[in-house]
Amino acid sequence: MKNLAGLMKQASQMQAKMEEVQNSLNALTVEGAAGAGLVSVTLTGKGDMRAIRIDPKLADPNEVEMLQDLIMAAFADARAKVETANAEEMRKVTGGLDLPAGLKFPF
Repeated sequence: MKNLAGLMKQASQMQAKMEEVQNSLNALTVEGAAGAGLVSVTLTGKGDMRAIRIDPKLADPNEVEMLQDLIMAAFADARAKVETANAEEMRKVTGGLDLPAGLKFPF
């Protein structure tokens, strides 16, 4: 019974740490860029888009397709950075243990 109480205490501490990490990730903003910085996208730590910046040089009607591609690339860049930040924070909470494949941060 003593081991169960200790396990429950550890689980409670882990949950508190997870909530703390989740709050810090909610405050995180990450910028991804494409086209040598002509397009940038800012995401939150949860992956929600907060801002997009497009260099005025790209406002040419003949370049709409390229602009669309750059926006997608900038978003993908920012999203990858968010996933890396999430994984790093999770490793801190789990003491370096890798989570099983498919198990991700709770959002």
